[in-house]
Amino acid sequence: MGYLLLSGAIAAEVAATTAMKYSDGFSRPGPALLTAVGYVVSFVLLAQTLKSLSIGTAYAIWSGVGTATIAVLGLLLFGEGLNAVKIAGLLLIIGGVVVLNLGGAH
Repeated sequence: MGYLLLSGAIAAEVAATTAMKYSDGFSRPGPALLTAVGYVVSFVLLAQTLKSLSIGTAYAIWSGVGTATIAVLGLLLFGEGLNAVKIAGLLLIIGGVVVLNLGGAH
């Protein structure tokens, strides 16, 4: 159940961050509201996740997967560039999350 809640927390955080980009500096009310709601939902779900997963593991997964997902969405939705350094950074994030999980999730 913890990983299901964590997945929801990640999805809400990614949606909120994407909406923030579309909010144009919070000048567009719809995306700005979605940003605020998304972050609240994300933190509530993350807090529930911490009842069953260790904080280090849960936060590493939440932040790492969220960061990697936003980087990919930046490429797909906003035309952001990709180079060897960005690829290396994403691989390091993913590798870090995997190593933390190998160390035990509880």
